[in-house]
Amino acid sequence: MPDTTPNLALPFILPAQAQKHVTHNEALQRLDALVQLVVAGNATSPPADPEEGEIHWVAAPETDLWTGHAGQLALFQDGVWVFITPRIGWHALFLDEQRLRIFDGTDWIVPPLVAEARFERLGIAADADGHNRLSLSSPATLLNHAGDNHRLTINKAATPDTASLIFQSNWQGRAEMGLAGEDRFSLKVNGDMTGWRQAVSITPEGYVRHDQRPLARAALATTTLTPTAGSFTGFDDLHLSGGDMSLGSPLASGHGRPLVVAVSGYYLLSLSVSAVSTGTHTVHVSRNGAADIATHIGGAGTSSTVALVWLDAGDTLALRHQGTIQYQFGYGKTELSLAFL
Repeated sequence: MPDTTPNLALPFILPAQAQKHVTHNEALQRLDALVQLVVAGNATSPPADPEEGEIHWVAAPETDLWTGHAGQLALFQDGVWVFITPRIGWHALFLDEQRLRIFDGTDWIVPPLVAEARFERLGIAADADGHNRLSLSSPATLLNHAGDNHRLTINKAATPDTASLIFQSNWQGRAEMGLAGEDRFSLKVNGDMTGWRQAVSITPEGYVRHDQRPLARAALATTTLTPTAGSFTGFDDLHLSGGDMSLGSPLASGHGRPLVVAVSGYYLLSLSVSAVSTGTHTVHVSRNGAADIATHIGGAGTSSTVALVWLDAGDTLALRHQGTIQYQFGYGKTELSLAFL
């Protein structure tokens, strides 16, 4: 029969042994140290002032009183260091890390996760809550393929619900993409002045819409007018508009208001002119009343010209007339169309 137990090496009291209490107390001290095992941490040399019952994991290169005991537990007991060799499967709480570890036969490792697990909440370097049950704080996130492909699925319950990605700046929503309250795929943005707006949407049939694309089809109210040479005419109505295109203050001529450009960029400009008088006439599209950015020269009847122009936000557009010719104004007659590219 061996003198100690097979797992914790507790000494047996032998038959006819004198001072049995010494062996018994030694076994109790060993139990006190190893049951609910708590390790102060890894160290290569003994601490200067250890407390009774203090335990360390001896790491190489060990020194002083721990020399020759690397890979063992050092227990301070009755004023001396007692060394214990752990067995595979022992559990210990390491105080310096506040982490539970398991001995694998060589080192103390963090317990691996089970192959299949379900968590009600999971926070990775962040706190999860009842709404954000998965929370991650990281400079980057990698979702890699297993095999050849990788697919991220975001599912919603029904058409009126939402399945989307929201992009924030300092915790303020700035953009959202996905199925937001419908089955059209949309991209929305949030500006300080405009609030949330749908910029692009794609129908389930694949048709693309630019809901906030700057564009306008502007014309005076229906009338026949002979502007004086060098005068300006503007517009009374926006028969088609988007992206905050608008009309400015009334022109000094008293004939309409200028078209105000909402966004800087390249525009496709189309000018249609309907002249009543015969003979050649010239109409300019004037920017801010100072520069002509497009010119139309024609005769009687309806004709048009097209130009590609750069316009800045806040620019105003009006028609500057050269010569004295009678025109027909109104929708489908003399009008200006503008579309952001």
